[in-house]
Amino acid sequence: MQSILLTPPNLVSLLRLLMAPLLLWLALQQHAQLYLLTVVVTIFTDVLDGFLARSLNQITVLGSQLDSWGDFLIYTTLALCTWLLWPELVQDYWAAWLVIVGSFTLPTLVGLVKFGSITSYHTWLVKIAVACTILSYLLLCAGLLQWPIWLAAGLCLLAATEEIAITLTLRHKRADIRSILQLRQTRDP
Repeated sequence: MQSILLTPPNLVSLLRLLMAPLLLWLALQQHAQLYLLTVVVTIFTDVLDGFLARSLNQITVLGSQLDSWGDFLIYTTLALCTWLLWPELVQDYWAAWLVIVGSFTLPTLVGLVKFGSITSYHTWLVKIAVACTILSYLLLCAGLLQWPIWLAAGLCLLAATEEIAITLTLRHKRADIRSILQLRQTRDP
């Protein structure tokens, strides 16, 4: 078990889990610029763990679960930190925030109810929605552009709908399903 846990991709995922308290502390201390820089580093670790897992051929169920837990923890922390640092942005764009937070939370809850654990599909649509959301989040919080947050909300809603459809279609828990189309092409959902 120890050798499975201590793989480079899993260590990067664990590091990402540890970034959540740091992000929260930076927000509580009102260090907005350092917080945004730390968000960028945190997102880099999310990309890095998947890259390392594929390139080192160390894709594991544990790694997939660590990645999903890291995603859920970081995105929940980002929502809380945004409220702490920029409450006016949350108030001004409450509908977009509600859609984005709901789009990350609802599929998780559906997976917990159906399978008793967090799902780890890593769909293409979720990857696109996350990339758009992070970019729009950074642009909005830095005061550069506001409209991309609405695009991100729409993409998150589509991604959440697909993830829920996958969960409702599956008979047994599975990981790493790239799309509902891929799932429908398999014989045993």
